Amino acid sequence: MTKSPLIWRNEMEAELKDNILSFWMKHTLDEEHGGFVGEIDNQMNINPEAGKSLVLNARILWTFASAYRIYGDAEYLTMAERAHAYLTQYFTDSEYGGYYWMVDALGAPSERKKQIYGQAFAIYALAEFHHATGRQDALDQAVALFRLVEQYGYDPLYKGYIEALSEQWQMTENLSLSSKDMNEKKSMNTHLHVLEGYTGLYRVWKSEELRVRLAELIEVMLLHIIDKEGKHFHLFLDEEWNIKSDHISYGHDIEGSWLLVEAAEVLGDEELLHRVRAVALSMAEATLAEGIDADGGIWNEADHNGLLDKNKDWWPQAEAIVGFYNAYQLSGDARFRDAAEAAWTFTNSYMVDHKLGEWFWAVDESLQPLAHASKVSAWKCPYHNSRACFEMIGRLTATSKETK
Repeated sequence: MTKSPLIWRNEMEAELKDNILSFWMKHTLDEEHGGFVGEIDNQMNINPEAGKSLVLNARILWTFASAYRIYGDAEYLTMAERAHAYLTQYFTDSEYGGYYWMVDALGAPSERKKQIYGQAFAIYALAEFHHATGRQDALDQAVALFRLVEQYGYDPLYKGYIEALSEQWQMTENLSLSSKDMNEKKSMNTHLHVLEGYTGLYRVWKSEELRVRLAELIEVMLLHIIDKEGKHFHLFLDEEWNIKSDHISYGHDIEGSWLLVEAAEVLGDEELLHRVRAVALSMAEATLAEGIDADGGIWNEADHNGLLDKNKDWWPQAEAIVGFYNAYQLSGDARFRDAAEAAWTFTNSYMVDHKLGEWFWAVDESLQPLAHASKVSAWKCPYHNSRACFEMIGRLTATSKETK
């Protein structure tokens, strides 16, 4: 079953360049109103009335900034610059600071609340744009946003970050990230992506204030958000870290396992890195034991009664490829390498749209794409899949050199 690292690497690079990045460059530019269209369905029909989300715009910026940093292709830079310009012009709240959650198809603010998850993705994207281009304005924007999040979103009493605030950065009852999420003060998802954003920012801005917060955030996740067995994330919690949900998200578990390692590596704290590596392996082990189907695909969510649905979404597949390969690199255990390869084989067979491009949102029990799911939307972005490719290209390149 095991393919050579070089062959696998080349497959991932072809997927990245010829399918994912090319799709977004060819099909998603909004030539009439600027930026990028808000929604495209599986049949490639554009919804011209769809709003545009901060998450989509920030993830496009991160993706193409990363692509430009790695490959130096001018087309990738043009895409990143377009995303940065639109983010700056239309999502920026010039009165209160930070970035709106949604704008309409014309670019007018439609949801003004300050979702900390969204601010984290803006930090992640702006830091990467600076990393790729050296542009000081992007770093200044990222640092200013970090300080706003710390000023208003940080919980000085119990640590961690409040889920959302109003347009004016005041407390709000409207906390939930989406209609699927609980309306609780704190969530795993927001903390995971603040971690991600702060890691990206610390790569390019080695400030003491950020170092302290990043180290504390890793500790918060180890202490409060990962269960006592070190197997799964708690998804929703109240202000004092009381657990509010027994759901398990296998995609987030395997994603978080490698993002925690990355954060500790960038931080450079050896003692913390040692602890995080052990937790990463136990989370990968639990996901492998509980969350993987016989076909190599990863399930979405479960609770104490078992699986909550039989569909397989696109993004957990992407994260499984990286997360299991990360566990293999940490442990040398071939089971994890095989799981990563099986996840890629499943993805390439069923998730990748080889006809129209990009990846399907999900496949059902019979492995058929969901007919009415979007190809592009507020949440369907070129981030999980492109990042999986970036990560695997780098990791497999290193492995191929080691085996020579």
